[in-house]
Amino acid sequence: MDFQGTGIGAENRDDAPDTVGTQRLVVIGNGMAGCRAVEEILARDPGRFRITIFGAEPHVNYNRIMLSPVLAGEKSFDEIVINDAAWYADNGIELVAGDPVAAIDRAARTVTANSGRTVGYDRLLIATGSDPFIIPVPGKDLPGVISFRDMKDVDAMLAAADRGGDAVVIGGGLLGLEAAHGLSLRGMKVTVLHLMPTLMERQLDEAAGWLLKTELERRGQTILTGADTAAIVGDGKVEGVALKDGSTIPASLVVMAVGIRPSTALARAAGLAVGRGIQVDDHMVTSDPAILAVGECVEHDGQVYGLVAPLWEMCRALADGLVAEPSGYRGSVTSTKLKVSGIDVFSAGDFSGGDGAEDIVLRDAARGIYKRVVLREDKVVGAVLYGDTADGSWYFDLLRKGDDVSSIRDLIIFGQAFAQGGGQADPKAAVAALSDDAEICGCNGVSKGKVVASIQAGACSLDAVRATCKASASCGSCTGLVENLLALALGDAVESGPKTICKCSSFTHDDVRREIVAQELRSIPEVMQKLHWTTPDGCSSCRPALNYYLLCAWPGAYVDDQQSRFVNERLHANIQKDGTYSVVPRMWGGLTNPRELRAIADVVEKYDAPMVKVTGGQRLDIFGIRKEDLPAVWADLNAAGMVSGHAYGKALRTVKTCVGSEWCRFGTQDSTGLGVKAEKMSWGSWMPHKFKIAVSGCPRNCAEATIKDFGVICVDSGYELHVGGNGGIKLRGTDLLCKVATEQQALDHIAAFIQLYREEAWYLERTAPWIERVGIDHVRRRIVEDAVGREALTARFLFSQSFSQDDPWAARAAGKDREQHAHLGEFRPLEILAAEGAR
Repeated sequence: MDFQGTGIGAENRDDAPDTVGTQRLVVIGNGMAGCRAVEEILARDPGRFRITIFGAEPHVNYNRIMLSPVLAGEKSFDEIVINDAAWYADNGIELVAGDPVAAIDRAARTVTANSGRTVGYDRLLIATGSDPFIIPVPGKDLPGVISFRDMKDVDAMLAAADRGGDAVVIGGGLLGLEAAHGLSLRGMKVTVLHLMPTLMERQLDEAAGWLLKTELERRGQTILTGADTAAIVGDGKVEGVALKDGSTIPASLVVMAVGIRPSTALARAAGLAVGRGIQVDDHMVTSDPAILAVGECVEHDGQVYGLVAPLWEMCRALADGLVAEPSGYRGSVTSTKLKVSGIDVFSAGDFSGGDGAEDIVLRDAARGIYKRVVLREDKVVGAVLYGDTADGSWYFDLLRKGDDVSSIRDLIIFGQAFAQGGGQADPKAAVAALSDDAEICGCNGVSKGKVVASIQAGACSLDAVRATCKASASCGSCTGLVENLLALALGDAVESGPKTICKCSSFTHDDVRREIVAQELRSIPEVMQKLHWTTPDGCSSCRPALNYYLLCAWPGAYVDDQQSRFVNERLHANIQKDGTYSVVPRMWGGLTNPRELRAIADVVEKYDAPMVKVTGGQRLDIFGIRKEDLPAVWADLNAAGMVSGHAYGKALRTVKTCVGSEWCRFGTQDSTGLGVKAEKMSWGSWMPHKFKIAVSGCPRNCAEATIKDFGVICVDSGYELHVGGNGGIKLRGTDLLCKVATEQQALDHIAAFIQLYREEAWYLERTAPWIERVGIDHVRRRIVEDAVGREALTARFLFSQSFSQDDPWAARAAGKDREQHAHLGEFRPLEILAAEGAR
C-alpha cells in the first residue's frame, strides 16, 4: 500500500460522490491523529468538507502503536492498517502520500508540498505528530543509526536483522524495549542502554522496573541502566557505542529511542504561536482562527501529550467545534496500559508516595505479578500493575472520579471483581459496574458506553465489535473486557459463528478449501482475487493457511510459497528467546548410530553450540546456532545422511518407539521396526498442525502411544490403533480406531488417517480438536468401514509424499520437482481423486 507522490481518492474516480462539500479542509499529517479527526468530522457531517490529506510517508493510515509487532514478526503491515485506500475513496478524500507539506501561506490560505504542489484551504488541520529526539553525541549521523517512529525505521531494522550482528538500543522506555524485543526475536544480540536507574521510570516504580529488567535479561537481552552514552563510533558506519565510563559496546545497528518532541517546525515557520507545541484553545484552534491542530504536535493549557487517549479526546472536541455543538477539550487525566515485549504493564496517577500517601502492595514472584495501589485520604491517587493489568481500567476510573474507597480498602488490591463482589470474584459483575465513560480500549480510545452502543446496534460478536467501534482491534489486551460486555448484553445470543479463515475474508476454512478445488485455484493471489479478499496481500493468519491448503489440494503442481511460512519453517530451526536457533535432525524411530553422533558432535564443536539436549521425542536438539550459520549446519548434517526433524513445523514431528520384541522380554511385536517404517513413510508431510506418532511394543505402553496423534499398541494378536491424543496443555487420551493383524495394515491405516486429517482439518487445528469437532465415528466410517475409501486416502497420501521427502535446504535450489514432472497438467486435486477412488 505504497502511494509515493500520488493522490488517491474520490476526486480521481469517475464515480466521485456528489455530496463532497464546498468548503476545503486540508489536513497536514496522515497519521493516527489526523485521520481520527477526519473520522470524527465525517461521523458528524460527512458532506461538510472537501478533504485533502497530505502524508509524509508513502502509505495509507496505519497504527503506529503496532509497529512493534511488525518488527517482532507477529503482524504484517497490512494487519496494522487503520484506513485502507477504499476508505479515502469512499469518503471523497484525496490522499497525497509521500509528499509532505513544506510551507503554509496563511495570507493566501494555501499549503505547498515538497513537490511544488499547492492546494488552497478554507480550514487547515495540522497533525504533524512528533519527531524522535536524537541525542547530540559524536557519530549520531553515521549510517546504521536510526530512530523507531515509522515503517521506514522498521524496514531498516529488519534489513539489519537479516544481516545479523549486534544491536544497541539507546533508551529503556517503551519504544526502546519494544525495538530490543523485536531485534532479539529476529536473531540479533541486543544491548539496551538506559540513562536512568529504572526502566520506564515515567510509567513504573522501582519494584516494577526491576521485575521488567529481570525478565528481559532472562530472555537474553543485556540491560545496562545508569549508562550514559559518550559517542557512537565507527569508520564510515556504526561499529559500537562508547559510554562515559570508558567501555564500548559493539554494534552494527544503533536505535535511538530516547524520547520524542512535538513536530512544530512547519507551524513555527508559518508564524503560529508555538511553545512546547503548537498552542491551541479548548476547540483545538491555533492562533490563526482558520488553522486547527491536534495530536502530539499540540500544546493545550501548557501540556503536551504522547499517549493515544488524549489524542482521541482532542479529535472529538475538534470535530464538535467544527460541525456540531462545541464541547471543548479540558485536558486529560492519563493512564498507561502497555504490553512491553509481551509483558503487560499499567500505570496511572502519582506513585511517588509522600504527603500522607499509603501503599497497598501485592507481589507474587512465582507468577511474575506485582500490584501497587497508592491511596491518599481514602482515594486512589496512583497505581502500578505488572504482569496482570486486567483491573487497570477500574483503578483508573476510581482515580479519575476521586471515589472514596474506604469501604473496599481491604480488598482493593485483589481487583474489581473481588472487591465489589465482597470477596467473591465475578468478572461480569465487575465490568457491569464500570461507568459508561470508563475506558475499555486505550489503543483506540473506546469507552464502555461506545462498546455497549455498538453491541446494541447489532454487533453480536467480538469481530463485529472490532469492526464497528475498534475496541480490541489493536493490541488485544482489552479482549476479555469486550467479551464480558458481549456476554452481559447478549447472553446466549453472542455469536460465535463459523470460524472465518481470518479478518481478510468472510469465508470459513471449509469454504476456502472447497472453492480452491471447485474453481481450480492454483495460487494465493488467485484465491484472494476470486474469493474477494478485503486485504490485497492477505495477512500472517491467512497466507500460511492458504499456502497449506493449496499444497494439500495440488501436490506436485503447486509451488510452496516460502514467504507464507512461519520463520521456523522457512529456516528449518526453532528460534529461541535469545534470537539464536535450535536444530533437530531426524532420528528414525529414535534410533541413531556412530556416524550420526559424530556428525552432531562435529557440528556442536564447529559452531560453538552451548547445549545439546535429548528431547522427549527421542532425538538430540542442538541449541544456540546463529541464523547465518544455519545453511552450513544443515549442509554438514545432510552430508552425514541426516535430514530435518521438522521440530519447528506443521508436519510430522517424531515417531517415538520402545525396543519391542527385539530386545524387551515383554515385547509382543517389532515396535521399533514399525516405527522406523512409519516415520520414513510419513516424514516431510506438511499438515494442519504438528503431528506425533508413537509405537509401543506391548500394553505397558512405554512409548506413551495413547497421548499421541496416532498411537500403536502392539499386542499378541496384532496392533491396536489409537488416534487423537494430546499430551500438551490440555491432556487428551486417544480414541481407539480399530485393531489390525499385520504391520502393513497398520501402515496403511496410519497413511489413511494422516491424509484424512490433512484434507479435512482447519489450518492450526490439532487432531484432538478436529476429532472432537467431526466425531470419532466419522473417522471410523471413512477409514475402518470404507475399505475402498481408505485405499484411496492411502494412495493420495503416498502420491503427495513423492513430492515432499526432500532435503529442505537443497530443495530450495531450484524447483527440481517442477523439472522432473513435465506432466503437471495431469495432476488432479485430492478431493477429485477421492471421488474417483470411491468409484
